Amino acid sequence: MANTLNGTPPVFGRADARSWETVANGVRRQILTYDANTMLVKVDFDQGGIGSRHQHVHTQLSYVESGVFAVTVGDERQVLRAGDCFYAASNEWHGVECLEAGVLLDVFNPARTDFL
Repeated sequence: MANTLNGTPPVFGRADARSWETVANGVRRQILTYDANTMLVKVDFDQGGIGSRHQHVHTQLSYVESGVFAVTVGDERQVLRAGDCFYAASNEWHGVECLEAGVLLDVFNPARTDFL
């Protein structure tokens, strides 16, 4: 990926040109594009995959592209399906459990430099 935090992201990106990183058992991510302010990440889950409960300074918006997920944000837990979404404010504890294999699209502000 040719992005830099100080540069301009490419106008177009091809999925086959980006690598996948395994981040947990049954969970892998693909950084789609980013600049200093925003990052778009695709996260692929096998059934039973866990996005461990965590927090970070970044604001996070997540869209369920496919599958079924039990999502916890703060003290609230809901089951979300394709087309649903959730918001995690800065430093808010959140996590997911994949109930049926699927994909989340995560948007972070600012970019998650720890992913690079």
